[in-house]
Amino acid sequence: MHKLFTICLIGSVLLFGAILAYACTRATKELPLVSGVRVTYTESDADFTNPERGFYRYSETRTSQFTPLDAAELLEYRSPQQLSSANYEVASTLVFRYYILDNFRNGPISDAILTALDTEMDAVRTAGVKIIPRFVYTVTSTAGDCPEGFICPPYGDAPKAVVLNHIQQLKPFFEQHADVIACVQMGFIGTWGEQYYSDHFGDPSGNGGQDYRLTDANWQDRLDVLRALLEAVPEDRMVQVRYPQIKQRYVYGIDAPVSSEPLSAAEAFSGADNARIGLHNDCFLSGPNDIGTYEDYGNSNRPRNSDAAVVSTLRNFMKEEGRYVVVGGETCSDDYSPQNDCEPTGIARQEFADMHYSYLNAHYNNAVNNDWQDGGCMDAIKRNLGYRFVLKEATLPDQAFRGAKSRITLQLENKGYAAPFNARPLLCVLRNQADGSVVSIPIPQDVRTWHTGTVQITAEVLIPEDLPAGTYEMLLHLPDAYERLAGRPEYCIRLANDDVWEEATGYNRLQHALQVK
Repeated sequence: MHKLFTICLIGSVLLFGAILAYACTRATKELPLVSGVRVTYTESDADFTNPERGFYRYSETRTSQFTPLDAAELLEYRSPQQLSSANYEVASTLVFRYYILDNFRNGPISDAILTALDTEMDAVRTAGVKIIPRFVYTVTSTAGDCPEGFICPPYGDAPKAVVLNHIQQLKPFFEQHADVIACVQMGFIGTWGEQYYSDHFGDPSGNGGQDYRLTDANWQDRLDVLRALLEAVPEDRMVQVRYPQIKQRYVYGIDAPVSSEPLSAAEAFSGADNARIGLHNDCFLSGPNDIGTYEDYGNSNRPRNSDAAVVSTLRNFMKEEGRYVVVGGETCSDDYSPQNDCEPTGIARQEFADMHYSYLNAHYNNAVNNDWQDGGCMDAIKRNLGYRFVLKEATLPDQAFRGAKSRITLQLENKGYAAPFNARPLLCVLRNQADGSVVSIPIPQDVRTWHTGTVQITAEVLIPEDLPAGTYEMLLHLPDAYERLAGRPEYCIRLANDDVWEEATGYNRLQHALQVK
């Protein structure tokens, strides 16, 4: 009897200890991680829309005769359309918008126009697209008896004081509508807002004299405009400049050499000015230096220089910058053929990849763009501008405990030319198979670091303590960062896989069920 009592006592103690240990681990949410089940996925080669990438649709309006954007027309852009003078179709989530301030060169923007801008953004939101705005004063080139011939001064841009005042007036516009602004282009200076043919900020063209260079005063005026725009645009939105040198001189000073250091990974996405300045190259593969894109415009102490070493140095600068900032633009001349053609004769796709292009003008220059359709690489370009995430495989738990962590592993490949340039959350969604209720669990990841190539994610997600027991479908959700758009499927990222995308919800199915206990 004594031996039996001892055995029972030991057993009771062990049982109590096990119960106590289980209770402690439950209380501290440290249950052992459950082994996972490997799931594989099939890649899709379909061309489909995704936010903040791809071919954009072009639009413009003059404030002297304001023509507003139409929500119904913008919505149609999301479906494939044949463009005028083009031999290809595009579906677009981006709209480039020229705001030509042609009747405000000498005074403030009227309240009526500021109100019209706000109303336009309602149409943009309704249609499920985003805009790339550029504010300018003239888009007209007037031929005449001058060195350049096809465009002669006066050009028609505004003086610095007027520009700075307009930027201050536009600050509420940028702040209130940042959700549907993909990025902002610097604009304001010169014809087309390309900071070149200018009446007030120095004229580096053949019309300008002064051995084609910009003076220190010219540079300071330009940098003051950029600084004002960076202050007016919310910190989570980037501002694009036309030439790499503008960024170099803003970051490192007016004497900055073309060999200035590009943005580093440690500096990227910090919200600091140097992390927010991107590039729009409006003469993609149009010549050895892309018609002045990769050029040293000099200053008061240094002559202008566009030799091969300068071009190579600035191109390398932009290759590095493009990993962390937004890059886009348009083609502008077909004279640089066959270089701007499809491979193997040309280097178009390689250039997009090297410079990390997120978007391109769908309308111009169609002589170049049509060659890609004829040459057989247009479909690849349409798919790969910006990001394109392919889910390869996942290791997912088949059961989980409330209040405890579960480990998930995802392996993706970004086949696009760039990573997303705006932040957005990554969420693991659990959808109850019995009643359809959902819970979203954040996965700590910055999608802006998902560069071209393999993307490996391992994370431990905490199952909510109050989640009802049951069977849950697992899904991946990459919504817009702004709450106003987060529930809109049009603004969610779609993975390039078969049988994954849910158009009605914006979720990506992981094709796996989880038993929550």
